[in-house]
Amino acid sequence: MTDQAFQRLLLTGAAGGIGRVLRETLKPMASVLRLSDVQPLGAPRPGEEIHLCDLADRQAVDELVRGCDAIVHMGGVSVERPFEEILEANIKGVFHIYEAARRHGVRRVIYASSVHAVGFYRQSDRLDAAMPTRPDGYYGLSKVYGEGMASFYHDRYGIETLTIRIGSSFPEPKDRRMMHTWLSSRDLTELIRRGLLTPAIGHTIAFGMSDNKNVWWDNARAAHLGYRPQDSSEAFRDQIEQQPMPAADDPLMIWQGGVFTAQGPFDPVEPVEPVE
Repeated sequence: MTDQAFQRLLLTGAAGGIGRVLRETLKPMASVLRLSDVQPLGAPRPGEEIHLCDLADRQAVDELVRGCDAIVHMGGVSVERPFEEILEANIKGVFHIYEAARRHGVRRVIYASSVHAVGFYRQSDRLDAAMPTRPDGYYGLSKVYGEGMASFYHDRYGIETLTIRIGSSFPEPKDRRMMHTWLSSRDLTELIRRGLLTPAIGHTIAFGMSDNKNVWWDNARAAHLGYRPQDSSEAFRDQIEQQPMPAADDPLMIWQGGVFTAQGPFDPVEPVEPVE
């Protein structure tokens, strides 16, 4: 397998924290890297195309996907928010991506799911991809919906997807919980590369984690990808353990989804009566 396997590879969410990293690391995989976000992306660099696109706009997404060979879908709201905000990009948006893929003959998608699809498992639980989802909020619910879309579009239309339940993809872990969930940018890029290039993946769910010492997840059901993480959160253990120990009832110490399990409810804003 060669790295430059695609004529045109689409990366959504390219202005986000992960997207900015992948803008650099995915370049060797395609002659043209098409970048999309609702936020400005600056001028295109050699080998890039820039498309500003609202994922909630079905026609715009259809045009975005036209001419692409594969999709790395990182776009959408990435934090817990009121349902109405999650609905537009994360639920409508993922439907629009898969419908556009179907219409334009795209056969391979990388879908960015999240630990928050299973965030209401306890940290003492050990999970594999066959265990039921337990979303920890509206964001987690939207990721469960996206996983269902990936499964449906494979069964109905043969579009193959690697769903990555991303743990915590930051330059370094921020707290004790992230010592378990951390995913380096190098390992994320390699997992995406495996998802794009491995033959016959069907709909595969993989937990996005580096080679951390103590993990909550078992990737045996994704072994066919041949993913071998190279980094580990252990390099940051000394600095993390200098942090104050959270209280025993802190969500960071109980749930795999951490603080997401305690956010909300988001009460609707009362309409303001017009002044006569």
